[in-house]
Amino acid sequence: MFERQKMRKGTDWAIQAMHIKTPGQHTQIRSLSGGNQQKVIIGRWLLTKPEILLLDEPTRGIDVGAKFEIYQLIIDLANQGKGVIMVSSEMPELLGVCDRILVMSGGRVAGEVDAKTATQEEILTLAAKYV
Repeated sequence: MFERQKMRKGTDWAIQAMHIKTPGQHTQIRSLSGGNQQKVIIGRWLLTKPEILLLDEPTRGIDVGAKFEIYQLIIDLANQGKGVIMVSSEMPELLGVCDRILVMSGGRVAGEVDAKTATQEEILTLAAKYV
């Protein structure tokens, strides 16, 4: 019984904290929109209280509103002192959310830039370094 209460409490927290749009706790995840499915998965991870999160293309295929909510979540986690490593192929996403960007080229690190001052041209130049 304790596990069921713990699961219910965790589910309530995720729905509230992640702003998951769902008719209720018992709604199957696959019936939710792509953005809400993504938020459910991130919410599950957060229930484990990780110190570091590795997010691989966290906003691929979801609508703009859900993207914004996930970006805000990433920023909030970083502000709480959590480490967030994000892999993304979307340049505006990287420049808007990240502090530092490591650029890969040909399977190697081609360089590191400060996201606050980096330009798309600088990042693309590094991306072509070892091709």
